[in-house]
Amino acid sequence: MLMTQTMRWFGLKDPVRLRDIRQAGATGIVTALHEVPNGAVWERDTIAARKAMIAQAGLDWRVVESLPVAEGIKTRSADWDQLIDHYRQSLTNLAACGIDVVTYNFMPLLDWTRTDLGWELPDGARALRFEAVAVAAYDLFILQRSGAAADYSDAIYAAAEARHAAMDADARTALERTIIAGLPGSEEGFTSPQFLSAIESYAGTDAARLRDNHVAFLQAVCPLADELGIRLVVHPDDPPFPIFGLPRVVSTEADVTDLFALVPNVSNGLCFCTGSFGVRADNDLPGMVDRLGSRIGFLHLRSVQREAEGAFHEAEHLRGNAGMAAVVAAVHRLSLREGRSIPMRPDHGHQMLDDLHRSANPGYSLLGRMRGLAELRGLEQGIAHMATLAVPPSGVPGAAAG
Repeated sequence: MLMTQTMRWFGLKDPVRLRDIRQAGATGIVTALHEVPNGAVWERDTIAARKAMIAQAGLDWRVVESLPVAEGIKTRSADWDQLIDHYRQSLTNLAACGIDVVTYNFMPLLDWTRTDLGWELPDGARALRFEAVAVAAYDLFILQRSGAAADYSDAIYAAAEARHAAMDADARTALERTIIAGLPGSEEGFTSPQFLSAIESYAGTDAARLRDNHVAFLQAVCPLADELGIRLVVHPDDPPFPIFGLPRVVSTEADVTDLFALVPNVSNGLCFCTGSFGVRADNDLPGMVDRLGSRIGFLHLRSVQREAEGAFHEAEHLRGNAGMAAVVAAVHRLSLREGRSIPMRPDHGHQMLDDLHRSANPGYSLLGRMRGLAELRGLEQGIAHMATLAVPPSGVPGAAAG
């Protein structure tokens, strides 16, 4: 059984059209009601209308990415009960419209974070990149977060100080906007003063408390999700380590296995992102697929190339550090074992060819993702074909079927 091939679409304002995605070979759309403020209810009529629009283009919408978890849920603020009620109502409305996979993340304040949205590769294509020195330069000398110096080594501090000194005003503004002004999939952006204030709202929330709040959220919504037949899949932290003094609690295999043990509901699942987990060399990606198995409800397939000093960039889908062939082979085994087609999407494609001259959301140009989808499709079909040759109808390994 092969994976269900999808692409992410950011709604009516996305420069990539639904018909483009269909021509790229996807059969499904992954999207959200990005126009709805975080914490508000997704109304059933609005969901149904969006699904009808997607169906009219010949595509299916069964995976939401993302139904945002409001910051008040993550910090357990005074309006927690109301925000939980809104989340539960949104899940009910989504299920009524045939949505059965809902992605979310539990990262404080920021969604995925990068320091360069158009880093030029040797072949002239452009990729997303994260550089720890650039983050430190922003944190220490532009944001000027209290206590930030304690989070960096002497070498990173010195490199960040030199980097900041070499930047002109435009470069500093560009770095600020890249990090905090909002990225695709993140419904909220900040100015630096707003970001500082938001960080202060997490002053009493360390990693242990954030984990407790995550468990409390799941305990409040998973029983309903079980009844509705929804897989509620958490996206791992991106990058998978603390940043700007904010804790991260979905970064390793141990993090998610602990979460599943604490909240064993069948609806408590994982969006397995090979890029986010793959930033850490201690995450064994194929082994995680084998061991996490039925908890995986959605796949983000991309590869990062790890660099020195905590930097990384988005590699081609079949290169970099992910070991994509082994990952897809593990996914194929899982699909056969459980008899289900797991939705996947190629993530964070390069900006390349004609898309270098077109407007696109960073990481979500059409052609780079189409290349990734084609490569992943071919890889999976090759793995599936070889599996049929391994034990042919004659029962003799390696024999050709006649």
